[in-house]
Amino acid sequence: MKMSIIGAGKWGQALNHAFSQKNEVVISSRNRHDLPNFVSIDEALEREYLVLVIPAQFVGRWMEEHFVDRGQKILVAAKGIEIETGRLLNEIFESFVPMDRLAYLSGPSFAAEVMQSLPTALVVSSLSPELAEEFAAALPDFIKGYTDDDVVGAEVGGAYKNVIAIAGGVCDGLELGNNARAALISRGLVEMARYGRYFGARERTFLSLGGAGDLFLTASSTLSRNYRVGLGLAEGRGLEEILEDLGEVAEGVGTAEAVVRVAQREELYLPIATEIHRMLRGEKTPQESLQDLLSS
Repeated sequence: MKMSIIGAGKWGQALNHAFSQKNEVVISSRNRHDLPNFVSIDEALEREYLVLVIPAQFVGRWMEEHFVDRGQKILVAAKGIEIETGRLLNEIFESFVPMDRLAYLSGPSFAAEVMQSLPTALVVSSLSPELAEEFAAALPDFIKGYTDDDVVGAEVGGAYKNVIAIAGGVCDGLELGNNARAALISRGLVEMARYGRYFGARERTFLSLGGAGDLFLTASSTLSRNYRVGLGLAEGRGLEEILEDLGEVAEGVGTAEAVVRVAQREELYLPIATEIHRMLRGEKTPQESLQDLLSS
């Protein structure tokens, strides 16, 4: 494939490394990076296959300002829910590109380990089976690719797990133990599936690589940015300080805000996301949220 990676953060660079094993790949971003095969946005958009790694809260604006539809086939590798509207990324992209030219990447995949060519398995979800197979076949030999057509399930799993990952960091930061972490992640999976079912996702998707697989990974490792946000909250630090030290986007912060807004509007019961949202806003301490979760 002649492919462009758009977004040159750690995950974009990791996907550049991965897809370059079998394909002719260039990489681009808003800011210039000293990377091999770095090109302008305009040049990147001329490729037939695009892999978009744009932070969720900027996707809509980026598409409006930069995207030119030339019939490209797009793999969305970002994860999140838009705060202002509650839209999943597939809803945003489908307002610019037909559904049969869109696919979504999910599954357990820390950028640092992909850069080392360590093995994992990922899911390409699309309403076009042919497109899903094309992108799955383009993955390197160290990544086993699966395909699926539950786009909503993949999107909810990829976004919601970042919220539960913050909770996992809080749990470990408070030294609550292995039992507590297992209970938290298990209930987080139930909560994620409840949110997804409301929007039409299939139950089994949340037991797959893009659901449980990605959740178990992200909610239990310091390689996760969102988990490290939770560790900071457990230390009693404010969100602004935590994010400044992190120096990267933690999608779970914006997603927690978006999820809670939707939950309030649609009357969904999402206790873990709600408590994380309150901690992030400084409305409650981790200890207060813990007690409320245990007693509710």
